[in-house]
This record gives sequence, structure tokens and C-alpha cells, in this order.
Amino acid sequence: MWALLVLIGAASVSAHLQDLSFDGQKVFRVLPQNDEQVEILNFLASIMEVDFWQPDSVTLVRPKMQVDFRVDAEKSFNVEDLLKESGMEYQVLIDNVQAAMDAQFDSKARTSGHSYEKYNNWDTIAAWTADIAAQNPDLISRSVIGETYEGRPMYLLKLGKSGQNKKAIFMDCGFHAREWISPAFCQWFVKEAVETYGKDTVLTTLLDKLDFYVLPVVNIDGYVYTWTNDRMWRKTRSKNAGTTCRGTDPNRNLDAGWCTLGASSSPCASTYCGSAPESEKETKALADFIREHLSTIKAYLTIHSYSQLLLFPYSYTYNLPSNYQELNSIAKAASQELASLHKTKYTYGPGAETIYPAAGGSDDWAYDQGIKYSFTFELRDTGRYGFLLPESQIKPTCEETLLAIKYIANYVLEHLY
Repeated sequence: MWALLVLIGAASVSAHLQDLSFDGQKVFRVLPQNDEQVEILNFLASIMEVDFWQPDSVTLVRPKMQVDFRVDAEKSFNVEDLLKESGMEYQVLIDNVQAAMDAQFDSKARTSGHSYEKYNNWDTIAAWTADIAAQNPDLISRSVIGETYEGRPMYLLKLGKSGQNKKAIFMDCGFHAREWISPAFCQWFVKEAVETYGKDTVLTTLLDKLDFYVLPVVNIDGYVYTWTNDRMWRKTRSKNAGTTCRGTDPNRNLDAGWCTLGASSSPCASTYCGSAPESEKETKALADFIREHLSTIKAYLTIHSYSQLLLFPYSYTYNLPSNYQELNSIAKAASQELASLHKTKYTYGPGAETIYPAAGGSDDWAYDQGIKYSFTFELRDTGRYGFLLPESQIKPTCEETLLAIKYIANYVLEHLY
């Protein structure tokens, strides 16, 4: 078996993921049963380019953990031989990544402009933020909270009826560039607020009594790059000193156990923590805004994908937050609300023990700033499509997620502090 690994390694130097044709690439799901099988995956990752989807780094792989990863077309047969030979339980989740990418665009909404039921590129989203604010001046205002590494303005929408001393909920999407369903949800949320204000009693009350800050895409440069160059890009696009590897994982870049568990100090790693906390212009802009509004922001919600999870602190430590019971019961009830529509099952709990440890995340950071209601959503699915969720699932995904968000927001409204 090790001879086979060496063979794969020798062939892999020439074939880099840089050609970026995803044709014939495969996504495998494996279930290592013991330390030896985990070691095989570690060795595999050391000799060839392996894109880990779940968990997001090979260093987090443990026995009995479901692991999803993507490999080059030329390697996929060797990898499959290796998995068979090692006796590791595995399945091919996606047989041809390029075909799955093409199949994403299955929306019936064939408009060239903005649509809530298809994936919109950044220019379309940026124009939409201006339009929706202009069309709903009594409910929405738009501001710029900073700019990205490549100089793009970071637009923030503030939703709510004007009122005195209103508390707020902050929600962001698009931390990781390839998680396209995430920005789709932020847009959907804004649409629902506008369209059902005055009709839906819960949302109307929420918008009357609270403000919502919505950041539709955090990692704009990375998101643009997924549309133009590499659909599987995750990080920001900043340059790193002393290497050609670009980008930092923005959700490992905040000052919450920074660069300890589940984050990498290697600039080439997908979980690179950055040169310092808030080294990325995007995370600094977000953190600065929240710090400036700490007296009013009472909840923090961040939307990711995939794996159908509702997580709360902590991820950088196995210690439980002081209001663990409360957060757990909110997460349980919100998950039940979500499941009530399409029977979609979510798992909930503290990040570190529910999935894996990850330091420098925004939910932990917000919680440590004193925002006691802090949650991370990992939207659909559980791996059938992974990051390549078809557009036909945008509507059901957003509908069910909205139910959970409304539950949490209503709870916060009734438990203001």
C-alpha cells in the first residue's frame, strides 16, 4: 500500500490544481476507523493536493469521523485503489465535479439581472443593495463599513423601522468564498423583510422593535474569484509575505483563541489564520463595526455551509459558555422550527464538540465581546452536493432557515439585556 502512495506522490508534483478544469475530479467520503487509517489520509494530503471539504483540514481528522475531500481527475483512480487496499470505508459523493458545477445553475429564473432563486455574482449583489435600499427608504439604509483587500466597498444594509434606542441583531454571509448558498440567504432575508412587513406579524414586530444589520458578503474578493477563476476558492485574496500562496481564512482571523486549535499558521493552508488577528481588511472592518455598536448589538448570526448544523460557542476551546443551557435550548427550538417546513434535520451544539475545534471564528469572538446570543448556521446539505448546492434548493433552504432566524430573533427581543 505504501508503494502505491509513493507512486501517487511522484505523479502529483506535475499535476497541480492550477489548471482549474474540474472535469473528472471526484469528491470522496471516507470513514477512517482507527489511527492507522487517519495516518493514511494525512500521508495522502502530504504528497498530493487534497481539498478537504469536511472537516476543512486534514489535521482535524479523527477516527470514526466522516471526511469529505476533493481530488484531481488523474489522481482519483489511484486514490480509490488506495482506499480499497487500506480497507477504508468510502463512497464517491461527486463523480465529476465539473458536471456538478454546471448542474448548479438549474434555476427556472432565467433572468439576466438579480434573482432570489439563483446565485448572483458580486456586481449583481452590489447593484441589488443599492436598489433595495432606494426602493424601501423607510425600512432599509445602506452604508459602507470598509473596503476589501482588492478595494471593493463592503456594503452593509440596516433593516428596521426608525425608532428610539433600538437594539440590533447583526447577521453576515459569505465568510468563505465557495459557500454560495450563504450570500443567497442574506439576500432572501432582506427580501422577506421587505415583502412581508405589515403582513407577517412576527417579522413586522421584529422590524418595529429591532434593527437588523445584514452584511451580504464578507469575503467579497474571494467570492468574485469563485466566479472568475476558481469555484472552490475559500479564503480572502490578500498576498502573504514570502510565499505565492494567497489568502487567509477570514473565519480563523479573529481574536478568539487566535491560531491555536483547528487553525493553521501556514499561508498555503485553507485554514490559515493570517499574520495576526484582524490582519485581513474584511475581518477588521466587520470587527470594528461590531465594536462600535456593542451597546446595541444583542445577537450575532453568521451563515455558512454545508452540513446542516446550528452551532454556538465555543469552537476554540472545549469549555462551555456561561449561558450554555440557554443557548442549547434556543438552538434546539430553532432547529425544530427549521425542520417543521421541509423535514430538514439539523444537529446543534457547541462548535468544538459538535464538529471540531476551530480557533479565531467570528461567533466565538462576538460572544467574547459580550454578545451573548451568538450562532453559526451551516446550511444545506450534508454532502450530496456539498458546496455545489443546485439553485433549485435555494428557495427551500432559505425558507426553512428563515424560520430558525425568526425564532432566534424573537427570543432575543423577549430577552433583551
